[in-house]
Amino acid sequence: MTGTDQLTTGGCQCGAVRYAFTGKTINPSLCHCRMCQKAFGSYFAPLGGVKNENLTWTRGKPAIFQSSPVAERGFCAACGTPLTFRYIADSDTNIALGSLDHPQNEIPVNAYGTESEMPWFDWLATLPAHATETSTAPDRLAAITSFQHPDHDTDR
Repeated sequence: MTGTDQLTTGGCQCGAVRYAFTGKTINPSLCHCRMCQKAFGSYFAPLGGVKNENLTWTRGKPAIFQSSPVAERGFCAACGTPLTFRYIADSDTNIALGSLDHPQNEIPVNAYGTESEMPWFDWLATLPAHATETSTAPDRLAAITSFQHPDHDTDR
């Protein structure tokens, strides 16, 4: 397997939808447009393109919402995880980078829709940082059991 044939995997929070693709993502970026904010329930959407011929749905398929006459968004119908954005006429699909099994490997190179970027976004990195283990009461931390699918493929 060459560097361009690398296999990347990901999926939704509950594991009902999983995918794999070969090659690197195209133009990993953050989109701040209002449609992406609403679709992700967040201040921006982290997305990276994948050629459709390199993308395989390995478990289930995303439900589709056509968010405009030219675009559609894929998500898990079971848990609601945003998974894709696609211009209908394009030959690639943008994968939600947070749904990758190893999202730390994708570094955004562009930002789009900046007319809707939060005016205070540039100083977010200066906020005080707290790890879950030190900011959550020990009894609450002990009670947490994750029902989230692990960040790798499984038999179910």
